[in-house]
Amino acid sequence: MAEKKVKKTLVIVESPTKAKTINRYLGNDYIVKSSMGHLIDLPKSRLAIDIENGFEPEYITIRGLAKILNDLKREAKKSTAVLLAADDDREGESIAWHIGNSIKKVNPNIPIQRIVFHEITKEAIYEAIENPRDINIAKVNAQKARRVLDRIVGYSLSPLLWEKIKRGLSAGRVQSIALLLICNREEEIEAFVPEEYWTFEVFLNHNQKEFAAQFQKFNGEKFELKRKEDVDTVIAELENKEYKVANIEIKERVRNPQAPYTTSKLQQAASSILGYNSSKTMQIAQSLYEGVDIAGDSTGLITYMRTDSVRISPLAQEQAREFIKATYGEKYLPETPPTYSVKKSAQDAHEAIRPTNVFFSPDKLKQYLKADQYKLYKLIWEHYVASQMPQAKIETNRVIINAGAVEFSVSSSKVKFDGFMKALTMDKEDKEKSSKALNFEIGDLCDFVEYNPQQHFTQPPPRYNDASVVKVLEESGIGRPSTYAPIIRTIISRHYVQRKGKQIIPTELGKLVNELISENFPNLVNINFTAEMENNLDKIEEEDLEWNKILSDFYPTFQKTLEEAKERIENMKDFFDEETDLVCEKCGKKMIKKLGRFGYFIACSGFPECRNTQGISLAQCPKCGGDITLKRSKRGREFYGCSKYPNCDFVSWDKPLKDPCPKCGWIMVEKAGKNKTATKTCLNKECEHTENIEEN
Repeated sequence: MAEKKVKKTLVIVESPTKAKTINRYLGNDYIVKSSMGHLIDLPKSRLAIDIENGFEPEYITIRGLAKILNDLKREAKKSTAVLLAADDDREGESIAWHIGNSIKKVNPNIPIQRIVFHEITKEAIYEAIENPRDINIAKVNAQKARRVLDRIVGYSLSPLLWEKIKRGLSAGRVQSIALLLICNREEEIEAFVPEEYWTFEVFLNHNQKEFAAQFQKFNGEKFELKRKEDVDTVIAELENKEYKVANIEIKERVRNPQAPYTTSKLQQAASSILGYNSSKTMQIAQSLYEGVDIAGDSTGLITYMRTDSVRISPLAQEQAREFIKATYGEKYLPETPPTYSVKKSAQDAHEAIRPTNVFFSPDKLKQYLKADQYKLYKLIWEHYVASQMPQAKIETNRVIINAGAVEFSVSSSKVKFDGFMKALTMDKEDKEKSSKALNFEIGDLCDFVEYNPQQHFTQPPPRYNDASVVKVLEESGIGRPSTYAPIIRTIISRHYVQRKGKQIIPTELGKLVNELISENFPNLVNINFTAEMENNLDKIEEEDLEWNKILSDFYPTFQKTLEEAKERIENMKDFFDEETDLVCEKCGKKMIKKLGRFGYFIACSGFPECRNTQGISLAQCPKCGGDITLKRSKRGREFYGCSKYPNCDFVSWDKPLKDPCPKCGWIMVEKAGKNKTATKTCLNKECEHTENIEEN
C-alpha cells in the first residue's frame, strides 16, 4: 500500500533567493515558493479605473505570469495552510493580498495568514511563524490609492505628450518632481555668473618650522577680498610689520556617531564613498538581505534594506555591545546605548539597516562575497558598529597672529579619544585626522617668508547626482525608501536625463517635457502638494483616511487642468527635427536628424512610405572603418557598436570620441575617472593613452 504524502505548510515569498534561504531554515514541514513579485496588477493596455464608481481598479493577472500563479494555487491545494511572507511594506502587503484572494477562490477553506520578518535569520523566521496575522487591509488600500493615482496621472499625461511632442513618451507623478529639480538646477548653472574673490595667506617661520597663516581680519573687522586691489591694501599694511602671537585658543569638542543607515542615507553614502548609483546599491543590498552562500549555507547578512527608521532592536543592540567590548575594550563601550530619534514622517515599520549578526565581520565574510557585496556590507557593518560606540573627543588649537592691523590664524587639531571613529575605515568624511601642531607662546615672534595671494571665482551649484537627488527628495517628504532608486531609474530610462560620470544632466527632451508639465500642471510638480499626497497615503495606512477620498479630491481639478492644457499647448512634434546633408540610399529623399526615445537618430524624410533609419555616427570603427553608433541591449543598457554588425563585432560600454588618439591613431573613449574627472582613454591595449577632459 502506497505511503500517504504528509501535507505541508506553504510559505510564499517574493524572490527565489529568499525562498532558498528560508527553505533551509524551515525544514521538511514547510515548502517555500516564490511569486517573483507582483502577479496581479492593472492591465497595460487601458486605464482600467472606474472613475464613476469610487475609482475602483480592474486587476488582472499580469501577462506571462499566469503559470506562476496557477502553480501556487495547485501547491496550496496540497497544503494544510498558507503563509504569505512578502516584504513588510505596501507593495508586499498588496502582493500578499492578491495571492491570498486568488488562492481563496479555488480553495476557500484553507487557512491563509500573513507573516513578516525584517531579517532572514532562523530566529526571525520562526518568530514570524509563531506570530502570524491577517492581511493589513489599510496598508493594501494605501498601495491601491498610490497605484490608482499614478495610473490616472500617467495615462492622462502620456497621450498628451504623444500628441504634442512625440509618441512613446510618458510622465509620472513623483518622477516629474525629480525631473523638475534636475532641470531647475541646470537652469541655475546656465544662468550663473562667476564672481571674483581672493584668498590670502602668509608663509611664516617659527623655531625653524615653516607654516601658513590664513588672513582673518583687517582693522579688527572682517574684510572681504573681492579683487586684487583689496589684497594689495592688506599687503601694504604688512610692510615692515612684525608677526606676533597675540592669542592662543584651546578648546575641546565632541563628535557624536551617526545613526545607523536608513535607505536614503545608505544610498547617499554608497554614492559618495563607493561611487554606486542608487539602483546598484539597492540590488547589492537586496542580495545581502536575501541570502549569500556562506560555507554551503545561504545566510541573510543584513536586515530589510527599505526603511526610514533608525530604530535598533534591544537584542541587536545588546549583541553589538558584547562585540564592541570584546573587540575594542571597555573604554569603547558607552555606559548606556546611544539613542537616535526617529523623524516624524518615518513609517518606522522596520529597523534601521544593520548586520543580522555583528560577529560576522567583513573580513570573516570576504572570501564568500563578491567584491561589490563586500564593499557595501563593510560600509553597513562599520557604520552600524560605530553607531553603538561613544563620542570622539577632539582638541582644537587656534593661534592668532597679528601684524599691524592685520590678523591671521593658524589652526590644528588633535584626536584625544577616537571613540566611534575606531570602527571606521571606509567613511573618510567621518574620520578626523590630527593636524600638525606648532608650539607657540603668546608674544612669540615669527619670521616672514612670503605672501601667497590666490585668485578664485565662485562656482555654480553642483549638478545633482544619485546621492543629492535622494537627499532632496527625502528632505522634501517626496517618495519613500522603496521608491528613491526607481524614480531615478525611470527618468534615465525615458531619456529625460542622462548620467555623465556621477552627474545627472537633463537632456533636451527632458527639458521640453519638464517645461510642458511644469507650466501646465503646476500642482503636479509642486513639492508641498506632492509631499502632502505622501502624507495622505500614510494616513490611509494608519486608517485615518479613506483610500478613495484623496482621489475624489484630486481628480476633478486635475481633469479640468488636463482639458485646458490640451487646448493651450502647441504641437511641438517637429521641435527637434533637423535637416541633414545626407540622402536616403533607399529612396533618394533627404535624411532628418530626429530625437527618439533613446536619443538622436537619422531617419528618412519620406516616412512613413520609407522607413529607413540609422544611428548617428559617433566615430569610425577601428576594426573595419564602419560607423560606431549608440545601441541598446535587451535589458535596456546603452552601449556602442559597429553599424556593420554581425560582420564586425566591435563594442564598447564607453562613449567613443570623434578625435583619434594623438599617439597611435586608434579610437578614444570617454571614461568617468577618479575625483569626478572625466578622461579620454585610447582603446588600443598597447597604447592606452589617457588625458583629462576639461569641463567647459
